[in-house]
Amino acid sequence: MTWLVVGLVVFLGVHSVSIIAPAWRDRTAARLGNAWRAVYSLLSIGGFVLLIWGYGIARQEPVILYQPTHWMRSLTALLMLPVFPLLFAAYLPGRIKTKMKHPMLVAVKLWAFAHLLANGTLADVVLFGSLLAWAVFDRISFKKRVQRAIPSAPAGKWNDAIAIVLGLGAYVVFAVYLHLKWIGVPVVP
Repeated sequence: MTWLVVGLVVFLGVHSVSIIAPAWRDRTAARLGNAWRAVYSLLSIGGFVLLIWGYGIARQEPVILYQPTHWMRSLTALLMLPVFPLLFAAYLPGRIKTKMKHPMLVAVKLWAFAHLLANGTLADVVLFGSLLAWAVFDRISFKKRVQRAIPSAPAGKWNDAIAIVLGLGAYVVFAVYLHLKWIGVPVVP
């Protein structure tokens, strides 16, 4: 569990600099330029690798907090349907992005909440609960800070349709094949 927590602290810590100290982040990024991007990227990747590794270790000796029912797993699959389209919509400006304001955070919140419903170990609650809390906190902070532009495709009338089609395709590939291969847990029995 230690490596999971360390990974979360590093990963979410790096991603929280804009929330906690936006002026410092902007000054430092302007001063360092590409070096800022490199440090940010390396810390993000390092934290992500640590949290995945720590989660894998924690899953080997699970501490059960609650036992999800079958319908909760089905609800998780349903809640996951919009997650991938929302991720694509974050980079394909259209009505979805305009309406959701920050579709990636909506996707993270849905993903984390859905996985809390389907998984009841301590490691699951630490991982998904932390990411859910972070996404809620980040979304609230948007009301108090200026949003930086996210590099994305140009706005277009087909972007929403593209995000939905690509997202649902990614959902099917992940649910049918990748979740079992990467996570070791089948989504589709």
